This record gives sequence, structure tokens and C-alpha cells, in this order.
Amino acid sequence: MLDVRLVRENPEVIRKDLAKRHAPDKAKLLDSVIQWDKEWRKALAEGDALKRRRNEITKEIAAAKKADENADKLRKEAAALPKKIAALDLRIEELAGQVRDGLLRLPNLLHESVPIGKDDSENVEVSRWGTPRTVDFELRPHGELLEALRLADFERARKIAGAGFVYLLGDLVRLDQALLSFALDYMVKQGFTAVFPPFLMRRAAYEGVVDLTDFENVMYKIDGEDLYLIATSEHPMGAMFMDEVIDLGRLPVTLTGLATQFRREIGAHGVDTKGLFRMHQFNKVEQFVFCRPEDSWTWHEKLRANGEAIYRALEIPYRVVNVCTGDIGTVAAKKYDIEAWSPRQQAYREVISCSNCTDYQARRLNIRAGKVGGEKFVPHTLNATRASAPMRRVPPSTTVHGLVRT
Repeated sequence: MLDVRLVRENPEVIRKDLAKRHAPDKAKLLDSVIQWDKEWRKALAEGDALKRRRNEITKEIAAAKKADENADKLRKEAAALPKKIAALDLRIEELAGQVRDGLLRLPNLLHESVPIGKDDSENVEVSRWGTPRTVDFELRPHGELLEALRLADFERARKIAGAGFVYLLGDLVRLDQALLSFALDYMVKQGFTAVFPPFLMRRAAYEGVVDLTDFENVMYKIDGEDLYLIATSEHPMGAMFMDEVIDLGRLPVTLTGLATQFRREIGAHGVDTKGLFRMHQFNKVEQFVFCRPEDSWTWHEKLRANGEAIYRALEIPYRVVNVCTGDIGTVAAKKYDIEAWSPRQQAYREVISCSNCTDYQARRLNIRAGKVGGEKFVPHTLNATRASAPMRRVPPSTTVHGLVRT
């Protein structure tokens, strides 16, 4: 969430940023937020004035009574004040809610190094590792191979849960767990604390880590409960310190989450539609960092390096792209995607996203940092996938997992 003081004092900075994002709807929203904030401050001043007048009238009535003067006019004015104050308080609360909702929907400010572009075709390659492998025979779809080897059962999973689910069987279960364990062990050796988070989150916490207007349509909501199944372990780790002050001595807080995640998305028609690349349920190891603002860009490069390390260890060719303004999404100020080479598709496919969200998430979650009794500041948050496999593009936010990814 942007600082409301920036909206009041320097909205042109935000407006220029929205132009880079090709987001005219957000520019209109900015205008609305500016207007709501002006009305809120005006109503607040009027409410304070009425409350001061209420105190003054009490004294004036007492003085008139002591002087044996007629106070009927003052009493009439005093009798009308509670209703006026109550109406203004209601309006103040309504406007404050509109301002907050608007701020929650305005995207983060972009870093100056983010390339300008309209979609993922304009992402900029920044590095490449390994040599893509080619073969002189036709590669079979991995879903077919898994079924032939009796390592996966898609049809029986479809029977009991619908499309987008799978029974992993035999050695494939062990491979999935081995990849997750490999990634988790690597992160622990880097000094990260392993986290097994809740698989459910309340709406208030979820609104702190993502723009639900963008993300809610791909999430599973529990009927009759204020609970959502997590779409990535980044989300519960990001909300871990909601409404808290992190002691300065704890920074940076470095976490690595292992969890099963759930998304309503499903694979599109095309190469390898039947398989593990787009599933409703998947496992993933994620990186998450809370740090001082001045350290976040260094951490961004560290998280990217951690992501690259696993693909080098597995000898899977990949490239890194700097995600452009039209593809970056709401929360990140800058995002790298790591795309692994898919021999069957003869293309690089996204497997890791690495985002610096600056103070955007922490401000939404009311997270601060500092010394007890001292000044506080809003920390920066960063996230990146640790273990993942080639898959399709996903909605803005962090990406993906252990052996498979929805």
C-alpha cells in the first residue's frame, strides 16, 4: 500500500508510474482517492470543530445559568449537536474506508530499472545459463510417460476431485519430496528459517499481501468461513508479523516456506496440457525476507541467486528476465522471472519469480520495525520461489514449487 502522504503531497509521481504500467483505470482510481482524502480531512476538521463547540456550549450554559440569563438558544444548539456529530462521524468512517480501499488497489511504485512494456513479450533478458538440449526424435508428453510408468494417475484423480488434480505414485512421490528437501536444505544452509505455514488465511491477512481484486478469482474460499486456502506459502509468511513491531535486532528475518498450495487456475489447451505443469494443488518451497529498506535491493539479488543455484545444480538450462511494467503486477516494485528450458516445447518457461515489494506489503499489514521506545519504520519484504518446475504463466505475484506447479 502506498503512503497516503505521497498521494496528498506528490500525486504526480504516482501518476507517472501508472502511465508506465499502462493502467488508465488506476489513474482514475488515484483521482478518486485524492478526492476522498480531501473530503475525509474536511469532515474530520468539521467534526473536531463541532466537538469543540459542544464543550464551549456546556461552559456557556453554565455561565448563563450562574448569571441568571436565558440559555434556551444555547440549549437548543446543544441538543442539535449530537445528531450532527454522529452523522459526521459516520461520514468520516465511510470516507476513511474508501481511502483505504483505494490505497489497497493502487499498485506499488516501480523501480527505475523496470523496463517499460505492455506484456510479457517485452520482458528483457538479463542473463542465460546452460545450453538448451535438442533431440532428433519426437518427445512424448510427460503426462503420458508418467501414466505408462504407473507413476501418476490423472483419471482416478479426475473422478474424485475433477480436472487439475493427480495421484502421484511410487518413485514420483519420492522424487517430489526429494526436490523439496533439496531446496529446503539449501535454504537452511543459507541461514533461512524453515517454515511450515497454515494452509488457510483470513481475508484481512490476505488483503495485506495481495490485491484481492486481482487474485481472489484464482483462490479457493471456504464456504461460510472467513478463510481462504493459500495460493502460495509467500502469503502466510508475509502476514506472519501482521500488526506487530519487529525488533530491529531481528532484521533481516529470512524464512523459507514449505507447503502445499491451491489455486483454481487450470491448464490451457496446448502442449502438455495433461500433466503436472498446471494443477489446482501443488507443492513449493518459497523464500521470504523482511529487511531494512536500504538492504532490500541487495537481498533481491541474493534471492535471485538462490533461485538460479538449484537449476544449475540440476543442470537445467535457464534464462533470467527483468519483468516489464505491463507484466509485473500490483505488488512488486521489480521482479525477475527465471525461465527453464523445456525441450518438448522448445521454449523457456517460467519456473521462478523473484520480487522486491519494498514497503508495499508491510504497510498494508501494519508491520513496522525498530527499537523498543525508539523510532519505527516500515520494513521491506521480498519473496522468491526456491524449488519449481517448468510451467505456464501465472497471475502477478510470486510463483511456484517443488516438482510441479499449478
